[in-house]
This record gives sequence, C-alpha cells and structure tokens, in this order.
Amino acid sequence: MAQYDIIAATGCPTGIAHTFMAKEALEKAAAERGLTIKVETHGQVGIENELTRGEIASARAVVVAADKDVQAERFAGKPMVSVGVSKALSVEEAGKLIDRALAAKGDASAVAAVAEDDDLEEKESIGHQIYKHLMNGVSHMLVFVVAGGVLTAISFLWGITSYDSTASDYNSFAAMLKIIGGIAMNLMVPVLSAYIAESIGKRPALVPGFVAGMIAIQGLPVNAETGLIDAGGSGVGFGFLGGIVGGFLSGYTIVLLEKVFSKIPESLNGLKAIFLYPLCSTAIVGLVMLGISGPMAAINQGMMDFLQGLSSSGPVVLGLAIGCMCAFDMGGPVNKAAYTTGTLLLGTALEAGVGTETYNFGTNFMAAVSAACIVPPLITTFAVIVGKKYFSQEDHDAGIVNLILGCTHITEGAIPFMTKNIIPVMPIMMIGSSIASILTIFFNVHDPAPHGGFLVLPVVENGPLWVLAILIGTVVGGVLFTAFKKYDYDKNAKKAAEQPVLETAGTATAAVKAAPAAQAPQTTDFVKPEQVFVGESFASRDELLTFVSKKAVEQGIAQDADELMSAFIAREDMGTTGMTDNFAIPHAKSTTVTNAAVMAIKTSDIAGWETLDQKPVEVAIALLIPDTEAGTTHLKLLSKVAEALMDDEFRSAVKGTDDAATIAKLINDRLNA
Repeated sequence: MAQYDIIAATGCPTGIAHTFMAKEALEKAAAERGLTIKVETHGQVGIENELTRGEIASARAVVVAADKDVQAERFAGKPMVSVGVSKALSVEEAGKLIDRALAAKGDASAVAAVAEDDDLEEKESIGHQIYKHLMNGVSHMLVFVVAGGVLTAISFLWGITSYDSTASDYNSFAAMLKIIGGIAMNLMVPVLSAYIAESIGKRPALVPGFVAGMIAIQGLPVNAETGLIDAGGSGVGFGFLGGIVGGFLSGYTIVLLEKVFSKIPESLNGLKAIFLYPLCSTAIVGLVMLGISGPMAAINQGMMDFLQGLSSSGPVVLGLAIGCMCAFDMGGPVNKAAYTTGTLLLGTALEAGVGTETYNFGTNFMAAVSAACIVPPLITTFAVIVGKKYFSQEDHDAGIVNLILGCTHITEGAIPFMTKNIIPVMPIMMIGSSIASILTIFFNVHDPAPHGGFLVLPVVENGPLWVLAILIGTVVGGVLFTAFKKYDYDKNAKKAAEQPVLETAGTATAAVKAAPAAQAPQTTDFVKPEQVFVGESFASRDELLTFVSKKAVEQGIAQDADELMSAFIAREDMGTTGMTDNFAIPHAKSTTVTNAAVMAIKTSDIAGWETLDQKPVEVAIALLIPDTEAGTTHLKLLSKVAEALMDDEFRSAVKGTDDAATIAKLINDRLNA
C-alpha cells in the first residue's frame, strides 16, 4: 500500500478546470518541499484518483480545496486545512496550504514557516461552508441546464415554432428535442435544491430537497374560484431562489432530526433512514415552503424586475456589470454568480417561449454572459502570438491552448496569467469582457444555449455580430495585455543591465557586473565534456540512473550515490520524465548534491522507460540540483531543457553526433540562451 505525506481533495462547481488546476498546483508545491502527495479530484466525470482508507490513515496531513462536498468527514481526526478551490490555484498558495496542514500537526519546521501567517485558522469558515453547499447544488444543476438548453436550442434549427404542431414550420423530431430539453430544464431547480440539501444532511436530505425544489417550481396551488388552497389549482412559482432556500431548509432539517432521533436505539436505525427521516423532513419542509411561497414569489419577481430595470438603463450599464463579474475571478464565485444568473434567466426565457419579452431578455442576457466568459482566454492567445518574445515558452504554450478553451466557454484558462500580475491583468480582462458584453447587448444577440461557446453558434440569433463583439473585446484586451507585458519586459531588462547578475558556475556563485553592449555575455558550463557519456548500454531506466548517481559522486557533484538515486526515483514516481522522440529529462533535487550540474547519456534503446510517445529512450539529459536551489536553478534548467527538446534542430544535432564536447556545447548553448 502506497503511503503519502499529504493527501488532498479538490473540487469546483463545474468540475472542469479549477479542480485539476488545484490538483496540479498542490502536486508541484509538494514536490518542491520533497513531500509525497495524492490528490483526489471531484470533477464533472466523478471522483478520480480516489483515496483509500489506508492512504488516509497513514497520511501526515490533509488539504481540502473544494467548493463542493468532497466527503471531508472521511478525514475526521487528521490535521486538516479546508478552503475554497480558488485558494489553491497557484503553486505558491498551494504551498502555503500544505505548510498550514503540517503546522496543524505540530511539525516544527512547518510551524516556523507559517508563524507570521495571519490566516492560520484551520476551521472552515461559516461563509465557506454555505458557499460550498450552494456550489454543490450548482455543480449538479449545471449539467441539466447545459443538456436541456442545448437540446432546446437545437430544436430551433428547424424553425422558431417547429415544436408547435399547428405551426407551418412544424417538425416532429424538433418537437421531441424540445420536449426532452424542456424536461431537463424543469429538473434544474429540484436538482439544485436536492444537492444543496445533500451537501448538508447527506443522503437523507435528498427527499425533502427534491420536494422543496418541486414546490419552488409550482408555488402554492390555489383554486381560482374559491381562492382557497386546492391541490388541483395553480400557483406562482418562485424559481431558483426558492430552490436555494428549500435546499438549505431541507439540509438543516435533517441535521435537526438527527439530533431529535439520536436517542432511538441503534437497532432501529433502518427505521429512521427509510421512514422517520423522509416522512418528517418532507412534511416539515413542504409546509414551510408552501407557507413562504407568497413572499418568495414576490422576492423572485422583484429580482427579475431589477435585472430588467438594469437592462433598461442601457447596454453599457448591464454589459459593464456582466463583463466585470465574469472576468473578476475567472470561474470563481463572482463569475459563477453571473453565469448561474444567466442560466436561470435562460430557463425562465425558454419556459416563456419564443417572441415573449421574457425570452428576449433572458437569451440576450445569456449571450452577454457567454461573450464575457469567452473573451479572457482569447486575450491571452492574442497576446502570446502578437507579443511572443515577452512571454515564457510555458506561457506561450498555455496561451495557444487557451484558444480552444476560450472558444468552448472555459474561462479558467486565463487564471495562470492573472495570478502572476493581478494588477493590471484583472482590470484588462474585465475591460475586454465588458466590451464584448456591451456590444452583444447592443447588437441584440440572443443565445438559447447556456454553454458550448462557438459550438452553439448555429442556434445563436445574430451569431456573426456576436462573434464580432467577442473579437473586438479580445483585440482591445489583447493589445492592452501585450502593452503591459512589453512594459514589464523592458523594465526587467533595464534592471538587469544596471544591477549585478548572479551566475551559478560549477561549485561557485559569483556576482558579475553586467557586460558592456559590445562585450559577449558571460555563460555557465553546467555540463562539461567529461559529464557526457556516449555508447553506454543499460538494460533499464533504473540502471541508467544508478550509473548517473555513481558518476556524480566520482566527479564531486554529489556525496551519496544511494541518496541521489532515491531522489531520481522519487521524481519518477510522481510522473515519468520520459519525453518524446527518444529523449528523457530525469532530475533530482537533494541535499547530497553539492553544485548544480547536468549530465548527458547517449545509449542504446531503453524500452522500459515510459515516454509520452511510447518510444524508447536514447538520450537522457539528467539535472542534478542542490535542495537549496529547488525553486531557482532547478526551474531555470528544467524549462530551458524542455524548451530545447521542442526544437527539431537541437534534437537532431544531439542525436547526430557522438562527440562529448559537441554535445556539451549544444546543451550549454541552450541553457545560456
């Protein structure tokens, strides 16, 4: 059974991006500290990398970074930190969470590291508990909204009234799609209510939660003739606000009933679960929900009137509000508030029917929200293409990937760019998103689908103008972002030219004044010809790493071959260092390494080394880093080597020569580029 220093669970409302960004950040932060970690993710496809009881029991501490229920009760008694998922999206913040978790256990070094941290409270705040319960409901609800909204939108391809058997554009298949989509959308509020309740009161709370959601849809039925409560009458629903209230009411009703029935003998636990809890909770919640239906309907109508009033103030006011909310935290609570409001207004719009004022407002609002969510990732794509030299290779690659994320309505791809420079990147993103929202409203765009980005373009009314609005917001934001990166790049270059530059060379670190412009810059030979081995033969990955560890000790780079080998293997256990095209980058950070160095080995095929393209390893470029340089020299060398391996000419040159001095020069040139 594997044992881990840290175990963690991550989860966000949509389970698309934040969940896995937090996982990656926690893994990197743990690796920097020399700790082993296993992260369980609660994404849209369910639980992955699930923690076992043994792993939980043997772990030193627990980190929960989630905005939904991740069954944290499993970790009872363990030193634990529980925060929202947005608190673990950067390696730095994730590292702080790990330090806090260790500090809670009384680890002396960890306590010292966080002694000045004002946010050392380990108990989950009431505010975050409420938000987590709410987001658990939202995360389960969104898939119904997306499925129902998109199917309903597709039905419009045959005509706006193609579902109506009396209309001239009637189509039976379109009618069936609209029926299915409508059923999915109608489940939105009951599912929201039920899973808010489930987050609080666990499984017993599902029954009253669903009932509360259904009551929120239909309201209190009243007979039109008698004016009295009548099961056959009709009522005024109070929508998603009622679903939220019903969810919390149901959850805490179960918590209360658990206390009330706590003295019942354990032998009757089955009776409680199957009879007492559902019966009593449904009766209590149902009566309360029906009793508050009048005030809740008034509040719900008041909110709709407020939003429509905001719309009557003009596209600028409403679009500015939507754009700023969507770009404020890139998929976080504020963004989700805007998006959830849009989806719920869309549900009301589709229920009201095409051509109604409610439909026009809801679909226009949804189009503005979608535009605002699409723009931030596209801004980063524009910037890394136009201002490529101002970005690292890692940022450039991430920006290109954001083209796909942005076009499919996944805002979170822009988060890594914003976290590096919150000011002014956040305002820049807000400006771009606001411009897109304002123009979308101004162009009278209507989007009957709640998600999908440009994939649902065929069902968007005034789609070309929608794309134009998004492109304008992207270009404006992209130009501003590029200008900022250029300013930052020029400032850092000027600072580097005026101040001493620290160089790591062999066993010494020397401060060297910046050279005059006409003078060649100083370089560092991280890899020497005697550290290049050609023609060696190894039966396995471990045999090669053992060879490297022994040679490092022989050359005075490290002191203990066994300890160095353990560091190599620990890194491989976290994920293979086998790359593509027959290359691998094994690396070890250890106290046994005396000075940063690089060793290169050309060998016959090593088939047992897992690589990204499943090809055998022929060239290994091994990085040996002192533990004290884990966050500096290590990151520099690793990024430089990874960048070099993306260059076809570099790979071909290394493969094409067996001369140790030539290979050393090829690698050093890249490391000093």
